[in-house]
Amino acid sequence: MKPEKPHELSFLHRISHKRIDPPALTPTTPLPQLIEEAFLSYNAGRLREACRLFASKMLEPNVTVGLSLSGALTPAGLGISCLVPLVEAGFIDWIISTGANLYHDTHFALGMDMHQSRPGLDDLALREHQVIRIYDIVFDYENLLGTDRFYRTLCRGEAFQKTMGTAEFHYLVGKYLAAREDAQGGKRRSLVAAAYRMAVPVFTSSPGDSSIGMNLAALQLEGSALGIDPLRDVNQSAAIVYDAKRNGASAAFILGGGSPKNFLLQTEPQIQEVLGLAHTGHDYFLQVTDARPDTGGLSGATPQEAMTWGKVDPNLLPDTVTCYLDSTVALPLMTAYALATRPPRTPRRLMDRLEEMTRQLAEEYGRRKRDTEERG
Repeated sequence: MKPEKPHELSFLHRISHKRIDPPALTPTTPLPQLIEEAFLSYNAGRLREACRLFASKMLEPNVTVGLSLSGALTPAGLGISCLVPLVEAGFIDWIISTGANLYHDTHFALGMDMHQSRPGLDDLALREHQVIRIYDIVFDYENLLGTDRFYRTLCRGEAFQKTMGTAEFHYLVGKYLAAREDAQGGKRRSLVAAAYRMAVPVFTSSPGDSSIGMNLAALQLEGSALGIDPLRDVNQSAAIVYDAKRNGASAAFILGGGSPKNFLLQTEPQIQEVLGLAHTGHDYFLQVTDARPDTGGLSGATPQEAMTWGKVDPNLLPDTVTCYLDSTVALPLMTAYALATRPPRTPRRLMDRLEEMTRQLAEEYGRRKRDTEERG
């Protein structure tokens, strides 16, 4: 066998993380050690990289972490087990979610039950017994009717009779859900309520595309003055990222894909391309997805592709990880790893500053326009 030349060995070591020689697992192996020493290659290796990126870099004090949330995660209990602890630890600073995740999150705040079952049930029998199924999750149809009643009753109130963005709307809803949780014994199960307590803005990129939006549409037919302004969301989310980059760094934590992913990442094209302000893209990009990139859909688009749109800083591509894995597998492991290896962060309470940050963005845009007109 031809011996390796010194320069060939050196190259191997340069591209290597470490030699594969893990210790045997034991009944007492801690989770961070399990991830570090047994999640070595393939998608397990990417999950290890994701855990490290999140805990070691994205949770630094100067980094603002934005989370996009798609897929039916809250019905599966991941709001309670993972997202609420991450928010309460100061590890998530702002959120874009599908409306469905927030709607099903409300069931838990209202004391309604969701049940584990199995796939392959007789759906006609479920329909006849008024049982709703989300793959292997089942719950009573009354959960939907009761949650609909809650939103319609709440949003007929005087506090809701105005036009607002979705972050303002969810913050106001969260106030009432937090009070409901407190009245029921203080068990904190709702992501929306936790976001209210920690002043974490929660946006919905498609406010009409959920049962919450459907109920607000019904109120409009009644003559309600409540209006949702999605354009306000575009400017407010861009303002959060603009402020983050001016005072530190911005991280994009993406669970799934779809509209929430795009809404999180489009903040940079909004700042650079549309408003014409100098910016370099998000500093950290961490995505958990089961979507392929070769179909051309946004859900599977890579950070390298996002870089061409200005969404990711091209100088920081090494600080990007795409983990091809189901979020319901990755999120609990990442949450436990982060909570075990990092102390809680001081909450940013961005909701308290949202109006101020948006005003600053508007002023910068106004100055840029005036300078352009004067030069032109």
